[in-house]
Amino acid sequence: MSAEVFFTNFQIKNGQSLLTKLEKLVSRSKILEGIAPKDLVAIKLHFGERGNLAYIRPQYVRRVVDQVKKKGGRPFLTDANTLYVGSRSNAVDHLETAIENGFDYSVIGAPLMIADGLNGKDYVSVPVGLKHFKEVKIGSAAVHADALIAMTHFKGHEATGFGGTLKNLGMGLGSRAGKQQQHSDLLPTVIEENCIGCGKCKLWCPAQAITVEEKAHINHEECIGCGECTVTCPHKAIKVNWKTQPDVIQEKIAEYTAGVLKGKEGKAGFITFINNVSPLCDCSSWNDIPIVQDIGILASTDPVAIDQAAVDLVNQAQGNPHSFLGDHYNETDKFRVLHPEVDWSVQLAYGEQIGLGTRKYSLISLD
Repeated sequence: MSAEVFFTNFQIKNGQSLLTKLEKLVSRSKILEGIAPKDLVAIKLHFGERGNLAYIRPQYVRRVVDQVKKKGGRPFLTDANTLYVGSRSNAVDHLETAIENGFDYSVIGAPLMIADGLNGKDYVSVPVGLKHFKEVKIGSAAVHADALIAMTHFKGHEATGFGGTLKNLGMGLGSRAGKQQQHSDLLPTVIEENCIGCGKCKLWCPAQAITVEEKAHINHEECIGCGECTVTCPHKAIKVNWKTQPDVIQEKIAEYTAGVLKGKEGKAGFITFINNVSPLCDCSSWNDIPIVQDIGILASTDPVAIDQAAVDLVNQAQGNPHSFLGDHYNETDKFRVLHPEVDWSVQLAYGEQIGLGTRKYSLISLD
């Protein structure tokens, strides 16, 4: 069976506001139907790296917050800390960046909560029993929420071809150590010239694979590759490994998405904004010329179908020759032009295989 994906474009008729169109889209798609009175509702966002301007406008988020409140839910905005060192790698910097980008309570009407806590240690190990992971490390605020709404800005991505709902949930709500697990197939190693022998990595190692004399040493026969030491070291002495295969990271993201959505059957909804479609992720501290014109907004209860619909709409649109696409703006697969080494379809095929949703969809257009 196909999934329903609801769509509204950015064209305005009779002076109707885009905010009103979003409200109608949310209502018609029934993505809030599972919310019960007093439910704690996590609204998953990417707050945008400092310097990036392509993220979802806070005014849109306010309208969704208001509709959640009308259902009796108690919404909060959330995201997990980043693995890389930027403006969102700990809760203090993360919240400051979110507020600078307009996601303040006075604007949104809902509090902000970083899902994995101050420094990425506040997570829940959720059993999934899949190919790459038996369990996944999800930010605790997302796990303990009663319901979840993912608001996603659709764009290109250097590791996965595009960044949509699956990446917003799987990578986005993975703890910092969980992000390391998704990004790398390599075990961590100690950079001895940076190590001062403080022992913090040893305290956080669940496998007791680290010994410390003058320097830390990781026993790779005991190491389980959990990433805790990498994100714990305050001196950057345990290397963050980014090396992985595009197919593998996409499958891992899908498995983490399964962990995010576990226990929220019938209580999760997804909204995707196809505008300012930048070639790279919003984790960059800049955004480039959009590769296509602004297309519209999607809503669905199926995370795989909404990603498939979004990528189809972008690939069907006229490309922008002044963007990174350049002379290849008429290509049918714009994301393979941007990132030719990445087959973006892997995340959708694997997501369908493990039961996250279906790639078959019916696009229902609203006025």
